[in-house]
Amino acid sequence: MNSENTPQPVVEARQLDLTFETNDGPVHALKDVNLTIDKGDFVSFIGPSGCGKTTFLRCVAALETPTGGTLSVNGMSPDEARRQRAYGYVFQAAGLYPWRTIARNIKLPLEIMGYSRSQQDERVNDVLELVDLKGFGGKYPWQLSGGMQQRASIARALAFDADILLMDEPFGALDEIVRDHLNEQLLALWARTGKTIGFVTHSIPEAVYLSTRIVVMSPRPGRITDVIESPLPKERPLDIRDTPEFIEVAHRVREGLRAGHSYDD
Repeated sequence: MNSENTPQPVVEARQLDLTFETNDGPVHALKDVNLTIDKGDFVSFIGPSGCGKTTFLRCVAALETPTGGTLSVNGMSPDEARRQRAYGYVFQAAGLYPWRTIARNIKLPLEIMGYSRSQQDERVNDVLELVDLKGFGGKYPWQLSGGMQQRASIARALAFDADILLMDEPFGALDEIVRDHLNEQLLALWARTGKTIGFVTHSIPEAVYLSTRIVVMSPRPGRITDVIESPLPKERPLDIRDTPEFIEVAHRVREGLRAGHSYDD
C-alpha cells in the first residue's frame, strides 16, 4: 500500500478514563474513550453539557491528566507534545489582551518561544492574511467585532504553525449569521493549511457542516456513543445543509444524542 494513502494517527486514545475527586465524591468525566484522529481530519465533538467533550480536548492539550488508559499525540505523551508545540488551542472566548494590538496579541506566543523580531513580523503577516484580517494588525481588540476577535484568536493559535488545531466551541457566543460566515472561513482555512482539527460544539448543523467525522458523546460518565463518518464532499457551500445527505447525517447525530440521554429514563 502506498504510504502516502495510509492514514497517519495524530491522536490515539485507548480506554481513556478521567475521574475528578471532589468534596462530594468522584466525578467520572470520561470513561472508556477509544478514538483515533488521523492527520488532516476535521473531527467535531458534540454532546450535552457535562459530556466530557471539552475535557477530552483538554487531555489532548495536556491541560488535564487522565486517570486511566492511554493517550498519545503525534506518538508522544500529551505533555511532550505540548513541549514540542504540536498544537494551537482556541478557547470559547477570544482571550485577547486589550492593551495589545491584534498583531502584538498574535506575537505573544512567538515572543515566549524566542522567535526573532523579523520572524514574528513575517508570521503575523502570514496568519492575518490567512484569517482575512490583513490590515487590522494595528487595531486593538475593542475596535473589532466579536467575529473578528475570534479570527484573531485563531490567527494566534496558527502563528507558530502547529499541525494540530484544538478549538473549544470558538463560535458559540456569536450570532447565527456571523457563525455561518466563520464556518465557511474555517473550512477554507482547513483546506488551505491541511491542519488536523479537533472542534467542540453544541450545534448539530455546525458539526455536520464542518467535519469529516462527528464524535457523539453522552454524559455521566462521558463516553463516545457514535462516530459518524461524513459522506459530504470536501467542498461545502452553505446550502449543502438543505441536501438529503446533510439532513440524514444530522438526523443520525440527533438520534445519537437522544440515545445518550437514556440514563434519564
